[in-house]
Parts: sequence; C-alpha cells; structure tokens
Amino acid sequence: MQRHLLGLILGLFLSLQAFAQEEYFFPGEKFDPAIPSPSQFLGYPIGDWHTRYDLIVKYFEKLDQLSETAKLQTIGYTHEHRPKVILTIASSANMANLEQIRQKQLQLADPSQAMPDVASMPSIIHLGYGVHGNEPSSAEAAMLTAYWIMAAQSDLAKNIRANAVIHIDPTLNPDGRDRHSLWANSNKGFPAVADPLDREHNEAWPGGRTNHYWFDLNRDWLPLAHPESQVKVAWYHQWYPNVTTDFHEMGTNSTYFFEPTKPYGSENPVVPRKNYDDINPRFAKYFAKYMDQIGSLYWTKEVFDNSYPGYGSTYPDIHGGLGLVFETASSRGHIQSSQRGDITFAFTIRNHVVNSLATMEASIDNREYMHDYLREFFQSAVAEGAKDPAKNYVFGDEFDESRNRLFVQFLLDHKIKVYENTADLNLGGQSFKKGKSWVVPTSQPQYRMVRTMFEFEKEFADSVFYDASAWTMAAAYGMPFVAAPTAKAGNLVSEVKANSHTFPEGKAYAYLIDWSDYYAPKMLFELQKAGIHVESVHRPFSSQTQDGKVDFSAGTLMIPMGFQKMGTDEVTSKIKQLAAANSQKVYAVQTGLNLSGIDLGSNLVSAVQHPEVIMLVGTGVNSYEAGEIWNLLDQHLGMPITKVNMEQFGRVNLHAYNTLILPSGNYSSLSEGQINHLKDWVNRGGTIISMKNASLWLNRIGITNEEAVKLEGEKEPSSLPFNTRNDFEGAKEVGGSIYLAELDLTHPIAYGYHRKTLPVYRNTDIFIKPSSDKYLTPIKYTANPHLGGYISKTNLEKLKQSAGVVISSAGQGRVVHFFDSPNFRGTWFGTNKLFLNAIFHGNNMD
Repeated sequence: MQRHLLGLILGLFLSLQAFAQEEYFFPGEKFDPAIPSPSQFLGYPIGDWHTRYDLIVKYFEKLDQLSETAKLQTIGYTHEHRPKVILTIASSANMANLEQIRQKQLQLADPSQAMPDVASMPSIIHLGYGVHGNEPSSAEAAMLTAYWIMAAQSDLAKNIRANAVIHIDPTLNPDGRDRHSLWANSNKGFPAVADPLDREHNEAWPGGRTNHYWFDLNRDWLPLAHPESQVKVAWYHQWYPNVTTDFHEMGTNSTYFFEPTKPYGSENPVVPRKNYDDINPRFAKYFAKYMDQIGSLYWTKEVFDNSYPGYGSTYPDIHGGLGLVFETASSRGHIQSSQRGDITFAFTIRNHVVNSLATMEASIDNREYMHDYLREFFQSAVAEGAKDPAKNYVFGDEFDESRNRLFVQFLLDHKIKVYENTADLNLGGQSFKKGKSWVVPTSQPQYRMVRTMFEFEKEFADSVFYDASAWTMAAAYGMPFVAAPTAKAGNLVSEVKANSHTFPEGKAYAYLIDWSDYYAPKMLFELQKAGIHVESVHRPFSSQTQDGKVDFSAGTLMIPMGFQKMGTDEVTSKIKQLAAANSQKVYAVQTGLNLSGIDLGSNLVSAVQHPEVIMLVGTGVNSYEAGEIWNLLDQHLGMPITKVNMEQFGRVNLHAYNTLILPSGNYSSLSEGQINHLKDWVNRGGTIISMKNASLWLNRIGITNEEAVKLEGEKEPSSLPFNTRNDFEGAKEVGGSIYLAELDLTHPIAYGYHRKTLPVYRNTDIFIKPSSDKYLTPIKYTANPHLGGYISKTNLEKLKQSAGVVISSAGQGRVVHFFDSPNFRGTWFGTNKLFLNAIFHGNNMD
C-alpha cells in the first residue's frame, strides 16, 4: 500500500514538473497525452541535466514507435561509432507519400525536368542542431521541438504538420556533445554554481566543441573530411530542404543573434542577392515576433559570417535553400552569472525552441515562395554558367592517380557534373593528358559550387573576416586546373575506381615505387610495419624495368631484395599485397646499374627512417592544428602517433622517438629541465617539426635563431577613433588565404612534387625571413604570390619577403619550420606530402 502511495505521489510530482516545463517552454499550449514530453521520458526537467546523446536517440526512437507521423533514420556513424540520426515528422498523409514528396523536391531542383505543382507540395524543413558539442542547448531544444510538432494541439501545430515535412538532426556532433555533457554533469554543484570561474564552466582541453579528431564540424560541410559531414551532406542532396537551421551558443554576456548577417561584408559571392535582400528579412520578422513575446533581447546584421561555404548555414544558401544561423547567450553549464543576471540552461534552450517554431511558421507561410526560389536558383545557375567565359574547367595531375581520384570523388559528392577529357591539351602553360584529366562545364545546376571549387576571390567589401576568406578547393587538392572554353567533354563520370596495376612477374634485384602518388607514404609506412627494409633514392635516375626505360624522380622508394630479413617469396608477396591495397605501381629491376643518373648502391641512397613520432598537446596548444596532424597520420596513413599532454612532458624520454611535432601554441609552461632535455635530444639528431608560433618559442629558448621580416618605415598611426578598433586591428589579421609558393624540387621537403610552384594555405601573420643558410629555404613565395582571400597591403609585402618553410640546423638535429598550414581542415591534400616528407625524410632535411 505504501509503495503504491509513493508511486502515485511520484507520478503526480513528475506530472506537475512536466506541466511546469511545458508552461515555461510552450505557454498556453495543449498536448496530446499519448505522446510523452522529454521530461516525462527522461525523468528530469529539461535544463536540469545535459542529456546524453544516447538518451536523445532513445527519445526519438520512442516517438517513432508511438506514431506513424514520425520516422527515425540512421544515416551513418561518427568516429566513435555513435549513430547519426534524422527524425522525420509529417502528417499521416504526407508520411504515406514521403518518397513521392522527395522525388518532387528533387524534380524542383532539376531545371531539366518539368516544373511540379508547388501549390500541392509541403515545405521541406531541416532543423539542424548541435554542431558544436559544448553549445548544448540546441540538442535539448531539438527534443522539445519534436515533442511540440507531434503533440501540440494548436492550430499552428496542426498547420505545420499538414504543410511541412520536418527533418530534425538533434546534433551533428554527437562525440563532442557527449564529451561536454560528461564534463558539465560531473562538475555540477548542488546547488548549481553560477560563478564563471567554477570548474563546470571551464572545460579541460580540448573541450567539447570539436569532434573526435578536434575538428570544428561547422567548417566541414564543404571539405567533407569527416563521416559526420559526409553522411549529412549525402542526406542533404536527397532532399534539398527549403530551409535549414544551424543553432549555436556564444558568450554568456551576449543576448541572441539571428540573420541577416553583416550586409555585404559577411556574404558569399556566389549566393543570389535575393537570398540576402529579400528572403532573410522576411524570416527575420518571425524571429523578432517570437523573441518579443518572451522578452528576450536579440540583435542582427553584425559580426557573424555567411561567406565561408562550409558552414551549416551557408552551404544551403549555395543550394537554393535558406540557411539560418542562430546564436544564444550560453550558460556553458547549468547556470552562469552574466551582466544581466544569471543565465540558466533552460533559458538558453527556450531561446532556441521559440526560434525553431518561428522557422517552421515562416517556412509554411512562404511555402510556395521558397519552392519557386529553389527552381529559380538552379535555373539561373545553368543560365549564368552558360554565360561564364570559362565555359569549362579542365583539371588533373598526371603524376598522382590517387589525388586525382580523391578530387573527382569530392566533386561527385557535391553533385557537380564531371566528364572525361577526350584529348591531350596544353593550356595556360599546363599540360593535361587524356585519361588523366577531366572536364567540368560551367553550364550546370551546380554552377555556383563549380565557382566555389575553381575560382579565386580577391576583392571584398570588408577587410575583417570571422573565418577563412579563401576556399578554392582545386587549389586545396593541389590540382592543376585551367579555364578551357574549347575543351571537349567526353563521357559523364558517375564513379571513380582505383587503378589496378599489374605486379611484375619473376624475381627482382630490387623493387621501385615512385613517391609522387598521394598514398605512397601510406605504402611506405605499411612496408616498414611489415618489417620490409626500404630505402630512398635522393637523386633522379632512369632504370630498365618490366615496362622498359622509366625515369624516376628524387624520393623514389627502393626495396633491395638482398637486404631483407625475410625470405624473398614472403617479401615479394607482402609487397604485392600492399601495392594492390594502396593502388601503387611497383617496378622491378634486375640490376643496380641504372641507365642514367645515380646507381642504386650510391651514397645518395639511404634507408628511410621508421618514424617514431610524438606530439605535444594539451593546455596552450592549438587543438585544431593538433587534430589536423593526428587525423592525417591516423586516417590517411594508419600511423600511430603518441600524443603527450604538456604537463606530462617531464616524464617523456625523447630518445625513444626520432620526431617531435610542436603544433602552434604556448609552450612557456615547460620547465628549464624539460627545455634542456629537448635541446639535448635535438642536438643528438632529433627532428622537430614546428608550426607557426611554436617556432617563435624555439627562437626564444635558443634552439633556433630565425629572423622576422620587418618593413622599412613601417609604423602605425599614433591615434585613431575608438570605434574603428575592431576594423583596424581585424584588417591586419591573415584569417585564411591562398598563396603561390615556389619549391626547391631538389630538397627532401619537396620529394614527390613535379612543379616548381604550389598553392599553399596561410592563416598566420608570422613572417620569417629566408634562412641565412642559402640551401635551407626550400619553400618561399613567388614575386606575386596572392591567389585568393584577403590580405592587407602591408602583410602582402611582408609575405613576399618571407619563407613558407625554413630548416634550422641544431647540432646533429634540425627543426623544420612550417609557417603555412599544410594540413588545414583535413582537406589540403596538395600540401600534406610536404608535412609527411618532414616526418619520413626529416633526418635528411639539412
């Protein structure tokens, strides 16, 4: 009896809690009692805890089970194998015809097909939440919004269910969310502590913002470096939503931001003006109305960026939809003090809930208008592309099959039409061979994405950028390309298969593998891992192979069969297996006497060191850059890398490693004893790979002595108006732009490259002079280096006098300084090999 009574009391308590919650988030709304609210399902009020991702998924599964108006789909998995889910909600009638609705939406986005009857088509709304794991309010809002759509009984809710198909992604970044949720929940006080200095509000490095590899997934819609974005963009192209949301958090002392963004200065150059001048203001009225109703402060038209095409709020703008970014003041925990009083987690959630509702109301009110805009967008793309003087872009690298394949697949993933090139071409001082090059016409529905891939932007309405100001993806892939008005397109490419190479028959004196292919370093590491002895030839040569005379460049791998610990058959079998797995061409030679150049036993041929790599991470280190390096070695090479927290460096015996990587960061916390150990190690032959301002620290502690570029007569104004500070200081930053560098092709840093110039990405204002040793500046900038993105005139002059890579000798060791970003956002395939050369060939750099 007592248990029964206690159960009734508990049930009543939870019901009262649920009612109070619903009144806070949805005042005056009535709900279908058959659908449980999130608080009823979870057993606690929304905002009391940071809900684990698996519980969010379970709530969505419950909604799927309870009603035919909801359907949960798993579209993929994260690096940590959490499911990526989409919950689709629509009326019973629309759910029964979901595939037909999807096909009509695709028809609408294809100007070659007849225009469907948009009057009968529901609005396709994609509510996207939680791309940054430590901006957690939006995923809680996703549950509440799903509940409201399914259970609310108001006329608005019924109208939305009848006239829209709503797709809810509760969080694009489940791995980062759970990392942050664990932190916030495990550091929560009872009562909760609002002091901003409390541990709850100050996450440990690297924080929950990023994914498993410490990447910001709100930059990855374009690069598609990670499975979370890959499956999301693939799903996006199955629907082409009319409206897509992107919910965020900002500083605790802020209020709330919704679009429009900063006019002209923060807009993407390929997006039609109608998006910014008409559609955004239309929707903004709804957001203002909803925020006014709950008394929340807000602002628009400042700061936030819509130019970079890899944002979740910009990518839809380049695909005929409306992408919307929202930012709420963050409690960064459960409650935090602000200039306006205490900000609660529930308050931040409510801000996003009301704007989710506002988005849906605006979408159905403008349903036909947005459908018409989608068709108009792709029609105008084809028409504008037909007028583009370029007509076609031809691209391809005759020396690198794998990088060609990766770039073609990348274009196909973004639904860009790619065709085979039917003839050898010489254009713009570049040659493109049939079978190793492709044609992309400008007259196609994805014309605006074609521009994103191949055009360089150098003229801007503003000089202050929230993020990158350049994103030419052909340059990122290091892909030779040129506008080719007269190029003839061959067959349409629908898939890209790896080339299959015939392995040479019979015995061999040695095997040779060209270092030009993107996956040659992976092949090398796997050979070493298998216990096969591999050497590198440091000068060009020609050999007689199974294919006749072949010219090889410096950096070619040589596997001498007479110096292997395993038997000949075992070694040959393993080489054949790894070559097939990595799509590498292997050449056999029967003699060490080459046709020209050095012979295979020359002193200019040496064993490739097996990399034993350690990287400093933790507080003070740039987690993005560290993550880019980790991801490159982990995912592209399968190479383990030891990541050591700064505070554990005193326990490290560096003599167990041959390469130390220092990402950009602040290393001042290292003790004198630790610095002395570092100096001893490098002087005894170690290699340090140093990124940007880590090199300045190495200068300060006396390991290197490289000089900064200074311009004669350079000085700043003595006085400026106070309100110009942000613009003046922001204009001096190099937020991210693309330049043309000149390579010393004889230096090991450039092994595998065949052209003297290479596009590089730079996002630092550190400018270092070329080395005082005339042989140790293997990468510097051309006389006119600026390809794309913003840079001030002063910084451009400094850049022209500076180096991209400098080698500093240090006793028997050396430091390889990188002042560009060779691994930027996991997508600079064209410069990855510079970094990998520093790892594999570091002991030969000086």
